[in-house]
Amino acid sequence: MEDVGHTHVLVTGGIGFIGRRVVSALLAAGAEVSVVDRRGEFPDQAVRSVVGDLRDPAVISRSVTPQTDVIIHLAAVTRVLDSINDPAGTFGNNVEVTQNLLEQARQCGTGTFLLASTNAVTGDVGRQVIHEQLPIRPLTPYGATKAAAEMLVGSYAACYGMHGCSLRFTNVYGPGMAEKDSFVPRLMRAARDGHGVQVYGDGSMQRDLVHVDDLVDGIFAAWQHQVTGPLILGAGASVTIMDMIAAARAVTGAALPVEHVPAKPGEMPAVIVDISAARALGYRPKHDLKSGLGTVWPEFAEDEA
Repeated sequence: MEDVGHTHVLVTGGIGFIGRRVVSALLAAGAEVSVVDRRGEFPDQAVRSVVGDLRDPAVISRSVTPQTDVIIHLAAVTRVLDSINDPAGTFGNNVEVTQNLLEQARQCGTGTFLLASTNAVTGDVGRQVIHEQLPIRPLTPYGATKAAAEMLVGSYAACYGMHGCSLRFTNVYGPGMAEKDSFVPRLMRAARDGHGVQVYGDGSMQRDLVHVDDLVDGIFAAWQHQVTGPLILGAGASVTIMDMIAAARAVTGAALPVEHVPAKPGEMPAVIVDISAARALGYRPKHDLKSGLGTVWPEFAEDEA
């Protein structure tokens, strides 16, 4: 990433898995960084921390100031099952917070707003390749709230001259996700503890797994090219669940026996994405599945030691 010295960037959810990598990369590029997160302060003293819930207007006022040039909005309810169990709470966290951040950004003259979104906004398209021009047809409260947030970002970009980009992430993995409960850390914990894993259906579901460091490169590319509208960020190479297990076995040396169980509501049979729009910005994912899992396993293997 080119030098961005004296640019003030706010990262919401900045002490989360993705947020920590984004903040570290911003600091390395010379940015002035603020973080807002209800879980606590960012450990680096070079970062200005606001601790609080973004549903509180006072927290937004402290976070977004006239000095804020760029907002990278990562904070959200992201688990599909959580959104199904609490759709109203998901709406508050994902839609109302985005609206209030955008309005504060408008009043403070913030020039760029980057939203962490998802390809779940397109709903279930079977094994069709997902691209940015597909219609929005979310099937879950999570997907619906992200679709609504995308529309808000687009409207502020159109009306107020803000560069507003909705970054549609695929499944993100990488170092620093030991506390998460997505499939990759479940695989790593099972390998460490000598357990098996549950697999939905026959394991033929396809997913695009993007390494967190590749994702950070994509976020910065969208920012520096002042992209407006949706942009898909992924690996551009989908794998099956059984492919993931085979790669994990190769990296960890564990047997990882499989138990097949019925799929849960909201699970799409495939996520196959076209990243040509991101590639046109110079985005080039560096990790394949095996090399990427190789960066994840040491954190779990150390826990065993």
